[in-house]
Amino acid sequence: MNNKKRIAVIEYEKCNFEKCGDYLCKKLCPINRNGQECITNEKGQKPKISEDLCIGCEICQNRCPFNAISIINLSFNLDKPIHSYGENMFRLHGLPIPKEEKTIGLIGRNGIGKTTILKILSDTIIPNFGEDNTTKEKVLEYYKGKEAHSFFEKLYSGKNKISLKPQNIELIKIKGKVFDLLKKIDEKNILNEIVQDLGLESILDRNVEELSGGEFQKIAIAATGLKDADLYFFDEPTSFLDIRERLRVAKFIRKLSQKKAVMVVEHDLILLDYLSDLVHLIYGKPRVYGMVSQIKTTREGINDYLEGYSKEENYRFREYKIDFFSNTKNENTQKKEKIIQWPKLNKTLGKFKLNVEAKSINFNDVVGIVGPNGIGKTTFMKMLANEIQPDNTTLESKVKISYKPQYISYTGEKTVLELFEGLDLEKIKNSIIKNLEIEELFEKKAKTLSGGEFQRVSIALCLGKEADIYLLDEPSAYLDIEQRLNVGKVIRTHILVNKCSAIIIDHDLTFIDYVSDKIMVFKGEPAIQGNAFGPYGVEEGMNNLLEYLEITVRRDNETKRPRINKFDSVLDREQKKSNKYYK
Repeated sequence: MNNKKRIAVIEYEKCNFEKCGDYLCKKLCPINRNGQECITNEKGQKPKISEDLCIGCEICQNRCPFNAISIINLSFNLDKPIHSYGENMFRLHGLPIPKEEKTIGLIGRNGIGKTTILKILSDTIIPNFGEDNTTKEKVLEYYKGKEAHSFFEKLYSGKNKISLKPQNIELIKIKGKVFDLLKKIDEKNILNEIVQDLGLESILDRNVEELSGGEFQKIAIAATGLKDADLYFFDEPTSFLDIRERLRVAKFIRKLSQKKAVMVVEHDLILLDYLSDLVHLIYGKPRVYGMVSQIKTTREGINDYLEGYSKEENYRFREYKIDFFSNTKNENTQKKEKIIQWPKLNKTLGKFKLNVEAKSINFNDVVGIVGPNGIGKTTFMKMLANEIQPDNTTLESKVKISYKPQYISYTGEKTVLELFEGLDLEKIKNSIIKNLEIEELFEKKAKTLSGGEFQRVSIALCLGKEADIYLLDEPSAYLDIEQRLNVGKVIRTHILVNKCSAIIIDHDLTFIDYVSDKIMVFKGEPAIQGNAFGPYGVEEGMNNLLEYLEITVRRDNETKRPRINKFDSVLDREQKKSNKYYK
């Protein structure tokens, strides 16, 4: 055991020792002021912190103007890391091991080490145990006599073949026709079967460069499954996918695990619950350190994660519960004032036709929009935002609208703080900026942000404007479980406090279930015709959607979170018979 009682990490991309006053952390450190060198630096280089000399006073952390320093005072002894990215940088403690004929899910925040785990297990990086020099022989020696030894022995000898679907599929640069590319990868001669399983028939003759994000995600998943591997890794496989396609992918992954070992990183709880046999929790502090829990059943593991307490380790890793399921709905049944209404809307885009019923939305309502991709949800939202006009009428909005589109990007030179020019930062500081953890990003160039960071910034920019209606298209994309809860809370609080309303498109049913007072359901044939129905009450709307998707959902007895029933199980048949698809 290592008796070190603290962790000191510097996020060097945030550190700006020239702007802070020439190594402010070094000047403030009480150990340095007493003549010892706890915080040091080479001339013109960024600082380093000695974890052995550090007393954990947290002065450097609290006074750093760029929020670049994290000092973690531990209440327990910590083994040396399995992998570290360098002195005063992120380190991972513990490692899950794949199991044959099982799908193992990894649950944890962004920046907590899940992708690092997949890279170690797929032989993309060699774990260094916090040391400078690392070799595969050292790894085998470290795990001698443990279950992991057999795994790494097979991995390093080439006996275990790996297939990995990476997190950032936008970094995959390939060209050519879909069919030709998949045919080259097909090591098991099962291309036709996988095409059918993933519903790829309509895009086989298209060029990869023409595919949408969701279509390319399915191609990446298909390519992963076509390889003749022993271990399959899927890092966030449902990003860009709608509810129907997420279920299709989940069934495909489960099918793979009937003969092979599978490991999945996924933030959509209802999907992770559906496709995993077992789970590991990854907890700690994002970008600082991550710890891996013992293996748990899926239900137990997800419930423990929501609770913030791992029973096997007897360790509370979060002070609060994640509660998507408390009764926060707008229950006022009195007649409410309408904030916006629209007539019957028709829109034709190429071969696609959208029809929307004449409806209205009330003050203080949060309306969730659900349905497959390519069915007109974003087109409807763009009509409300006056970005496009319907064919049969002209919409002249008499209310102020703030709109966060589905696809967000920024290529300019502004910092995050500069993006907020013109907004009253003091007014939204506590309610939005603090809760969405935006302040720590202020000094970063906006174009350097990760997908999750820029998503949070975009949501804050949307809610920071004064408006009567806030339109948010897929606000949960790229966000981890805790961030999704925070976004849901921020939206609901903002709507109730400011007497306004929101319309939200999203594919995470847990998030939609939590944030919505009412639900609109879009049905039809993707890319051909879409029909919008509602708004309904949440239960009626979800029941309507799930009947359309031919799945049933029940509530977990302990946490009340939604859980998908296995197809044709006793519960599935009972709920379908009683027309209670959402119970």
